[in-house]
Amino acid sequence: MANIAVLGYGTVGSGVVEVITRNHDSIAKRAGEEINVKYVLDLRDFPGDPVEKILVHDYDVILNDPDVSIVVEVLGGINPAYTFVKSALLAGKSVSTSNKELVAAHGAELIAIAKENNVNFLFEASVGGGIPIIRPINQSLTADEITEITGILNGTTNYILSKMSDEGSDFETVLKRAQEKGYAERNPEADVEGYDACRKIAILTSLAYGKQVDYQDIYTEGISKITDIDIKYSKKMGTPIKLFGTSKMIDGTVYSMVAPFMVDSEHPLVNVNGVFNGIFVNGNMLGDTMFYGKGAGKLPTASAVVSDVVDEVKHNGTNIMMIWEPEKMVLGSMDNFACRFFVRVKDTTSKDTIKELFGEVEFVEVEDVSGEFAFLTASMTQKEFEEKSVKVDMINRIRTTL
Repeated sequence: MANIAVLGYGTVGSGVVEVITRNHDSIAKRAGEEINVKYVLDLRDFPGDPVEKILVHDYDVILNDPDVSIVVEVLGGINPAYTFVKSALLAGKSVSTSNKELVAAHGAELIAIAKENNVNFLFEASVGGGIPIIRPINQSLTADEITEITGILNGTTNYILSKMSDEGSDFETVLKRAQEKGYAERNPEADVEGYDACRKIAILTSLAYGKQVDYQDIYTEGISKITDIDIKYSKKMGTPIKLFGTSKMIDGTVYSMVAPFMVDSEHPLVNVNGVFNGIFVNGNMLGDTMFYGKGAGKLPTASAVVSDVVDEVKHNGTNIMMIWEPEKMVLGSMDNFACRFFVRVKDTTSKDTIKELFGEVEFVEVEDVSGEFAFLTASMTQKEFEEKSVKVDMINRIRTTL
């Protein structure tokens, strides 16, 4: 029997206990032995909950128990999660976590500690919730050089943008509804400003290229400036707006960013809507592949956490090799990243001026919008665009996959 301890009895932690309880027999078959939740750590009490019998408030009880071989960390945040996880690995206990903040900030270090102590630090649930993506990158795509990872990595922003498109509503109205439904936090900044997606693409990029990618170095732009007018143009063009976390290898340089994109009808992610996530990966041998599913939620995320626990039980005493070195990867400057831009300008700027500045453009007009017009540029670098755009009365601009 493998004894585990769950740190945190919130949404995901209670989900982990539920998954192990409900699917106990099938999980035991896949793991090769029974998995028993011996402890749950939380500062709160849960009177009447069955977990009350195994609840502890002192982490040292878990750390000092030699019968606990695996620790599940679902506390979130950096502290005390980092301290708890590091001490568990040093004590010879494997760790499974869904904590994207922890993995993005300390992944390379914790992987190295796990290797030194012949245990495992696994984090499938830290990106994409229940969608398997970490394991495929680490184990299934090892014959390929990955040239691109692009994902809709945040269900909250995807829900908001989908609803804005479906209903023609403005950002604030849809955000409020998302909060009422529990899809968005009371303070939604981490989601709507792209910080959540940024940490996730940092993790995927670090694994794909084997070096540390600091999320602070990734250009990040959220969706809070997207308006219902932008949505009107996107519907006219047939290019729905999605928040992408993307990393691309171009001529040996990796460019990484989080930003809204107008997505063309041929793109693999164009029909990923609502709270669903999708992750597109291109390998130089495999070509294109897609991963799709619920990127968050109690049971999908818990399912991914438990899949790591099963892997750790099966590999007890053996470290699963994972290449993520602490050496920092230098990302390409966004000044040099090229794409086509969708641009809205006030009609105080003439179309002749636009043509003089940007050359061949495609003008876009929609009904019920006055005092402005829009256009699509040819492909150009961000630096080129910024140098030209300061000379016009710009309202907004959005990158495109066109």
